Amino acid sequence: MVALTDRAQPRLTLETREIARDTTTIRSLDWDRDRFDIEFGLQNGTTYNSFIIRGEKTALVDTSHAKFRDRYLEVLRQHIDPSEIDYLIISHTEPDHSGLVKDILAIAPQITVVGAKVAIQFLENLVHTPFERQIVKSGDELDLGNEHVLEFVSAPNLHWPDTIFTYDRGTQTLFTCDAFGMHYCSDATYDEDLSAIEADYRFYYECLMAPNARSVLSALKRMDKLGEIGTIATGHGPLLRYNIGELTGRYKEWSQAQAKAETTVAVFYFSDYGYSDRLSQAIAHGITKTGVNVEMMDLKSADSHEVRELVGLATGIAIASPPISGPGADIAETAIGTILASAHDKQAIGLLESGGGNDQSIYPLSVKFKELGLKQAFPPIRIEQTPNEATYKQCDEAGTDMGQLLSIKKTIKQMKSLDSDVDKALGRISGGLYIITAKKGDVASAMLASWVTQASFEPLGITIAVAKDRAIEALMQVGDTFVLNILEENKYQNLMKHFLKRFPPGADRFEGVKTQQAQNNSPILSEALAYLECEVVSRMECSDHWIVYSKVDAGRVSNSEAMTAVHHRKVGNHY
Repeated sequence: MVALTDRAQPRLTLETREIARDTTTIRSLDWDRDRFDIEFGLQNGTTYNSFIIRGEKTALVDTSHAKFRDRYLEVLRQHIDPSEIDYLIISHTEPDHSGLVKDILAIAPQITVVGAKVAIQFLENLVHTPFERQIVKSGDELDLGNEHVLEFVSAPNLHWPDTIFTYDRGTQTLFTCDAFGMHYCSDATYDEDLSAIEADYRFYYECLMAPNARSVLSALKRMDKLGEIGTIATGHGPLLRYNIGELTGRYKEWSQAQAKAETTVAVFYFSDYGYSDRLSQAIAHGITKTGVNVEMMDLKSADSHEVRELVGLATGIAIASPPISGPGADIAETAIGTILASAHDKQAIGLLESGGGNDQSIYPLSVKFKELGLKQAFPPIRIEQTPNEATYKQCDEAGTDMGQLLSIKKTIKQMKSLDSDVDKALGRISGGLYIITAKKGDVASAMLASWVTQASFEPLGITIAVAKDRAIEALMQVGDTFVLNILEENKYQNLMKHFLKRFPPGADRFEGVKTQQAQNNSPILSEALAYLECEVVSRMECSDHWIVYSKVDAGRVSNSEAMTAVHHRKVGNHY
């Protein structure tokens, strides 16, 4: 094992290890990365995993992030002369995995790049120099010799349109890039400790895979035909060896539940342009939180038939504006025309400009959809600067608004579905009135709550039921901190009225409210009777809610004589 460490912040280290016969991993450990795309507040950093397979010929599977350039190339040279590498397999072209492709080809121009057709097209724009290539699809094989026969599996949209898996029959190792991975950085190469990683595993799935649930199920079916899998060599986090059945089973269970949703939103984006893919993923994530299914489609690689078919089955459409001129503009114009021709007045529409600087304006596009009778799901979002945490959160909330709009009829039906006696009896369970406040980086949120109870003495702990479609839910992951503000009897009406409002995506929920800053950086409401500073320890899934268990770190009462406000409901099947 080799480790190189940069003592400057952030901490970047590399680990190498033999994971199978003739197979070495180079794991780039990014210990201090605290955010990844739409995922707010990574608690455990991340890793970028690369692999060397040696047969009679040698293949390198993926590279690393550009921030590891010098370290990665040094370690690679310690294990193999780059001139001896025959193939560079590109699982997909997202920069955190292909960021060093150009560097590899510069020192080893003899390499044949292996990837999906779309991946090779993307790389041509990334590398800008000629290179040998081999396009592969599901079922194609590459024989490296010494029993290392590689079989390729197409897995588009997991979570990139050009994704392929690679299965080495000789070692029963499946290289899956993003799929089955997680943003989790530790000294453990493998998944021995399931309890330590399962929260990050689920969070990663929710953010990146849930919006592509049907694609996940398709990939799992293709995997079933490969034979026994002894190791899943992921692109992020620990490799899977000890809990493969359990963890792939969870993907199947979660994806089946998502894919069964009665309502589908088509999310269209234009890869490699502006922040189209990232922002679209954030919108898709927000939609899936409401139980609505999402189908994402890259307009750069989709044909008109695929676009028309997806629009036809969708109840809602979200579009990240493509370029209006330059490379790809003709493809984009045709795709937008197809969407407009296929849309109808029973659908909802959401638009955003993706920040490429040459975007097709969302305002005339919005007018065209309005003329067709489509209902606006959220106000058009215009990106004028580099997206930050608040931008991604705005898109996430816009997606949630869209999902709630499209599922409102189902929600009303569920509210009326319980037997009236059961309904009324359940409503007799009373609770206090609280406002949860949280802040992470530039993102802050709040939620009115009544399903709160003390759960433990040692440590002092509480549980809170948080609906999956609440904006604050993304800030209540394991390791996150928040404040529970306890409202005062006969003095809660103003705060309750304020936080019951429906806030537009990205709106400041604390505007006009007096606050103080807690030690954990979350807002304390000055008018609250008492507050508790809390840290999330674990989460349990309960259909439409998460039960969030948190330890209490600090607290204070402003008026020891006052009583907590109590909430009495008449029915128990809605708030």
